Amino acid sequence: MELQTYQLHIHLCCSVTIQVGALGRHHFPAGDYIYTGSARRNIEARVRRHCSDRKKLRWHIDYLLHTPAASVVKVELSTESECRLNHSICGEVLIPDFGASDCRSGCGSHLKYISTVVPH
Repeated sequence: MELQTYQLHIHLCCSVTIQVGALGRHHFPAGDYIYTGSARRNIEARVRRHCSDRKKLRWHIDYLLHTPAASVVKVELSTESECRLNHSICGEVLIPDFGASDCRSGCGSHLKYISTVVPH
């Protein structure tokens, strides 16, 4: 079965500090993020679940997306491996192990902070 990969482009309209499951409380500055994930089957259902407001908080990304300040602005699907795709994104790792607790490729995190919000 082919592993499928997705990237969620997330906008956080204001800074938040939230509990991220067992990772503990973390501060997320306002700005844009890219989360890279994968699914062994039914990738569309996984993405729909992440984007839903009504779900049990299971994965690290669910905790971030649960905050009203977060919105998914774009979804990209890929056949590239999860870690290779994640490594190709320039950005800052703010939360070590976020979405990567089972990663064996040294990603550090599958959530990258890519830009700040510039006040007008």
